[in-house]
Amino acid sequence: MLKKRTSGILLHLTSLPGNHGIGNLGSSAYTFIDFLKTSGQSCWQFLPTGPTSTVFDSSPYMCRSVFAGNPLLIDLEVLVKDNLLSPEDLEGHPEFSEYTVDYQEVSAFKNELLQKAFQNFARSCPTAEFEKFCHKHQNWLDDYALFMSFREQFDSRPWYEWPEYAARRDTKTLSQYTASRPETIFYYKFVQFVFFTQWQKLYDYAQTKNITLIGDIPIYVALDSADVWANQDLFKINAKTLQPIKVAGVPPDYFSETGQRWGNPVYKWKTDDGKINKKLYEWWLQRFRLIFSMMDMVKIDHFRGFEAFWEIPAGEKTAVKGKWVKGPGKKFFTTISTGLKKMPIIAEDLGIITPPVEQMRDQLGFPGMRVLQFAFESDEKNPYLPHNYEQTNTIVYTGTHDNNTTLGWFLGNKLSETTRERIRRYLNSYDDSRISWEFTRLAMSSVAAMAIIPLQDILGFGQDCQMNRPGTPSGNWRWRCAVRFLNKETAQLLLDLTAFYNRLNKSPR
Repeated sequence: MLKKRTSGILLHLTSLPGNHGIGNLGSSAYTFIDFLKTSGQSCWQFLPTGPTSTVFDSSPYMCRSVFAGNPLLIDLEVLVKDNLLSPEDLEGHPEFSEYTVDYQEVSAFKNELLQKAFQNFARSCPTAEFEKFCHKHQNWLDDYALFMSFREQFDSRPWYEWPEYAARRDTKTLSQYTASRPETIFYYKFVQFVFFTQWQKLYDYAQTKNITLIGDIPIYVALDSADVWANQDLFKINAKTLQPIKVAGVPPDYFSETGQRWGNPVYKWKTDDGKINKKLYEWWLQRFRLIFSMMDMVKIDHFRGFEAFWEIPAGEKTAVKGKWVKGPGKKFFTTISTGLKKMPIIAEDLGIITPPVEQMRDQLGFPGMRVLQFAFESDEKNPYLPHNYEQTNTIVYTGTHDNNTTLGWFLGNKLSETTRERIRRYLNSYDDSRISWEFTRLAMSSVAAMAIIPLQDILGFGQDCQMNRPGTPSGNWRWRCAVRFLNKETAQLLLDLTAFYNRLNKSPR
């Protein structure tokens, strides 16, 4: 449970400034931690950090693995310091935009240099640290490296279109394949070693500044992922066709009239004889152990899916004809917690939330979420209105990565003028140009123990800076913040507001 008043910023790592087309774990991340500290903030929240794919529009919620790290987040300049690349290797790169990410261009540039760094690394004997890393993470790393190697061999086709021996994981053949392609498998392990080494150093630095790192753990995984390929019996998949029988999504809501058909395979929470699927619980335990070693707190995206989830027949093109199916409930978390030293979880309790979901959240002591952009389009009982917050164990947001920026939302065509006038009256502010800052002030002033503000709202940016537009198939996850916006003036304004509402980052670790 949250026990003191704090605040922070929501900014995905890819949105950081940087020289190579995308935010990374290098100097810009350290500079942002310094900005957080200078502006009195205590928390940095970001999106999932797994390896993305342009097939999924580079969505961090559709990763090749929920255990692995995204190679695009690796800082190449650190590889120069480690003598795995030369300064000349970083010259002559494309003219990257400082405002958006071109994932195909960035991937081509970075992957070529990661291959070069690997060749330099491979020419020397693997270090003791590398061997230790591989041993520590072998429960997922071996499968991930093998999965990515197969994808290379089979022209990036999804695993369920591979030859039978590979798709169905014939033990003898897999062993022979591993022995025949050691360098490719070695490469993918090397990349993960570099990612986690850089991550640990950044995490350690954040701790010295008393900055809490808040991650994001999607409840579901992508069908074409190492997770599903290596654990097919944990999902509702047709054993003959290897295709999902049921897929995940949400019913029609604020974001979409036809709901959202995410397409992820849903879990087999119970075995065929009706018992708890212990293997699935163990898989989740491993997942939690890894992420809690990387960060201080984690938001479970679509938390309500543990109480009940929207299950859609795989043949349906929209989410309309799905149905609610009972999830594993509170018992899942109490069972998992016995194998963990800590379980600081944020429950993403947005959308259609029922009393059983709220009861499960509160019994577990997990803070829920309140989004100010959802507060004004219904009556005075709206739970997102600050004066209706019933507990301090809550995190208030102006908006999330799925919302428009507050300025874009307020000036857009979805709000009625009546709603706009209600907002102005609530804020006691009639200068529409200040709407983002007024929402930030409203979040900071609330009784919620934690206030998290997207950086776009702190900077007052418009709808062109929206991170994700739910229901749109492409063009998302691309926004970047230019370095000049993270300046002393902005830090001082935020510091003053944070101090006024008693949310300062007060003490070192």
